[in-house]
Amino acid sequence: MAIVRAEPTGVPPTLANPPAVPIFCWREFACGWGAAFVNITVTYPIYKMIFRQMLHGVKLTQAFGQLRGEGMTYLYRGIFPPLAQKTISLSLMFGVYDSTRRPLVEYCHVNPYTAKTVAGIVAGTVEAILMPFERVQTLLADAAYHKKYRNTHHAFKIIILENGIKELYRGLVPVLWRNGPSNAMFFVLREEADSRLPKRVSILSQRTQEFVAGACIGAFISSLFYPLNVLKVTMQCRVGGPYDNMWAALLQVYNERDRKLRNVYKGVSMNCTRAFISWGIMNTAYEQLKKVFY
Repeated sequence: MAIVRAEPTGVPPTLANPPAVPIFCWREFACGWGAAFVNITVTYPIYKMIFRQMLHGVKLTQAFGQLRGEGMTYLYRGIFPPLAQKTISLSLMFGVYDSTRRPLVEYCHVNPYTAKTVAGIVAGTVEAILMPFERVQTLLADAAYHKKYRNTHHAFKIIILENGIKELYRGLVPVLWRNGPSNAMFFVLREEADSRLPKRVSILSQRTQEFVAGACIGAFISSLFYPLNVLKVTMQCRVGGPYDNMWAALLQVYNERDRKLRNVYKGVSMNCTRAFISWGIMNTAYEQLKKVFY
């Protein structure tokens, strides 16, 4: 019997037939969840000061005075909704983005930048499912509702019983306009920075670079979309009654802030600072968690 020998190809079998990477990768979801958890626990008190500036149009010192007057008892009041919402939200943001982008690039051969933009918008739209947490967080952070809502569970219960589930999605339009475009911009800029910035030799300098890159991108995007957050807060600080559209809310804010555009941006400096710290922490934590899970 003649024995036919296979001709050597010069390519190792493992490289000739690389294992297929699954479209749905749980690791991206886990990394996003962990990064958000670290971030929220650190930056929540800063968020409350920004919220008071957004809602009342007061200066930073006045917002700080309000929180100091309320004491430590109320400082972390309302942290559960953003903790639940942001951990799941960032998990979806990174997970859905990766699960959408890779098929578009690998199977549909879509332009990488187009794929990143589409994937970012899809991820941001999916995140809007979690808006009820953001809605309750707004009410719990507002001093006007301290007596009415005891905690997150109580707020959900009262809102649904008195106004129905639809009330939890008040202010959905500015959230959609914020989430999709900002996500797309974040991923495009983040991956550009990752590919263009030099790889550092020391661990400390590499972590510092990751922090600064994420912080600068986050602060820029957060400041750019700040007016949409002001509109969202204005629409969500009301419970019950007619549902105003985004343009009516914009006109209301503009008139209440002495018809000056710069007054609409009151709180943007503190918001920029918080975003700088927040996205710096998240980007660094995400990169570290990737090393653990991968």
